[in-house]
Amino acid sequence: MTSVKDIYEYIDSFAPFSTQESYDNAGILVGDPCGEVRRVLLALDITTAVVKEAARQGVQLIISHHPIIFRPVKNVLKDTALYALVRSGISAICAHTNLDKSPEFGVNTVLSDKMGLINRTVSEKDGILFTAETESPVSAAEFAATVKAALGLGGICYTDGGRKINKVGFCSGAGGDEIFAAFADGCDAFVTGEIKHHEIIFAGENHISAFVLGHFGSENPVIKPLAEKLSGRFPNVEFTVMQNDTDGVLFN
Repeated sequence: MTSVKDIYEYIDSFAPFSTQESYDNAGILVGDPCGEVRRVLLALDITTAVVKEAARQGVQLIISHHPIIFRPVKNVLKDTALYALVRSGISAICAHTNLDKSPEFGVNTVLSDKMGLINRTVSEKDGILFTAETESPVSAAEFAATVKAALGLGGICYTDGGRKINKVGFCSGAGGDEIFAAFADGCDAFVTGEIKHHEIIFAGENHISAFVLGHFGSENPVIKPLAEKLSGRFPNVEFTVMQNDTDGVLFN
């Protein structure tokens, strides 16, 4: 029998939950750690649609990147994902910043592989910023086209720093503030999911090309590889990925 705790401990072996950021809330957040697991659904977020699909499939566990409980909960009301999850009796494991930071397997390692980068390293200072290199110097437009195609994105936003790109810094999700560390580390470009105006201005002033994939676009690529990794470890458990998952952002 495979339990929720067994799967939690395996994730912990390559993305230790103890490494999560102090503001985070990763781990087994809902359900019975000792409960038997035969079917699992993976998604970036636990939404009402995800819980409904999990119930339809008869799964015992949902694994997500973003925590279903992030800040203290003051109520659990009908027509919310948390209410539906508890009512359904489905457990939830949320692997958030621990999965972002893992140098072995995680959001940023998958992102760099899909972007075709080589010689990946992780910042020893904060463990959040990763750097890697392109196989050969490319223009900002060429890199943007490559990333868009590799990740299957409807579009990306980018600025052109005016120089060829070789060393790339990247931090998935809301990682825009890591651009300062990327600059200090000598990066020609920086890739993230979300970035603020003053960070974009900083990029332009310092000739760094900045690529903004959207929060969902920068993190969802990890979900399918994570399902495959877990399936290899627990062949008696059926792992599926939420189909047509989206954050609802449209590109015109």
